Amino acid sequence: MREMHELERTIGYTFQNESFLRTALTHSSYANETRAHCPYNERQEFLGDAVLSIIVSDYLFKSSHLAEGDLTKLRAAVGCEGALCEIARELGIPQEIRLGHGEETGGGRERPSILADATEALLGAIYLDGGIEPARA
Repeated sequence: MREMHELERTIGYTFQNESFLRTALTHSSYANETRAHCPYNERQEFLGDAVLSIIVSDYLFKSSHLAEGDLTKLRAAVGCEGALCEIARELGIPQEIRLGHGEETGGGRERPSILADATEALLGAIYLDGGIEPARA
């Protein structure tokens, strides 16, 4: 795992509370294997999904005159697993995510669902730490 500060430089955001970032990068398999039962990213993923939806919806609404059905399709394309997985790879999330041994050996570091979920969790972490504007950026 690289230093979290490198990921912060990559995303252009410095966390005031680094536990949000650590949680975003922790898969449930890792949390389940540690005796400390550390927090993992599923709750932040839930929030990040909603944050992504409002940010993308706001952008699409303000930047186009498309009908509702077309706006919905575009929003879904931006938030789809493939797009989020690509973003995860661009940010270096695969190298950062903490996985349990089984997920690690089973290729979890490249599993699209894990990477997409971690990307949403990261967005949720930014929102929790700094609010909507840093998340939008």
